[in-house]
Amino acid sequence: MNRWLPVVSVLALCMGLVIVVGVRPASPAVILPPSVAAVTTSPVPNPTATPSATASPSATPVPPIPVGYRIKIPRLAIDLPIVEGDIARDAVRQETPDDFAFHLPGSALPGDGGNSYLYAHARRGMFLTLWSAREGDEVWIISPDARELRYVVSEVHWRVDPTDVSWTAPTNAERLTLQTSTGPNPGDARFVVIALPG
Repeated sequence: MNRWLPVVSVLALCMGLVIVVGVRPASPAVILPPSVAAVTTSPVPNPTATPSATASPSATPVPPIPVGYRIKIPRLAIDLPIVEGDIARDAVRQETPDDFAFHLPGSALPGDGGNSYLYAHARRGMFLTLWSAREGDEVWIISPDARELRYVVSEVHWRVDPTDVSWTAPTNAERLTLQTSTGPNPGDARFVVIALPG
């Protein structure tokens, strides 16, 4: 196994995750999603957002995801604990840990309505098998109080431009947005899956 593969995979995941707001980014770009900005400012409707990604009128700060959440996608053999992402660690320092799915800071908590944005490495035991997702797949979120929240995959987007942050935008309707990388380079497309309550 190539010893540089994990480092390159982290880079690919993180480079598509965060955008610098208000300044022209240096190359390579660091991307701060609109949902992160929504923690401290009012969200602005995104004209490039997909129809299911309508901006939420609320600017209520979203707390970090509590310890004890898990994501399970039985058909894809995904079963990971969910922990809060860290933009500085994951995108700036490029030190995203293994063996977890991460909740994008500022995105909705699963089961609370809105867009819950989760990301993980495209590696075995993490989100690599997400590449095989198809409409109708069941996605389960297990909450710390043992509630089982069922979602069903409704959209699979194979090649999302890493600069397209519309997928992170708040939504009025509840959904999960799952993201992983498609290749080792920062400019490689992202793989995005949408799942709706079912």
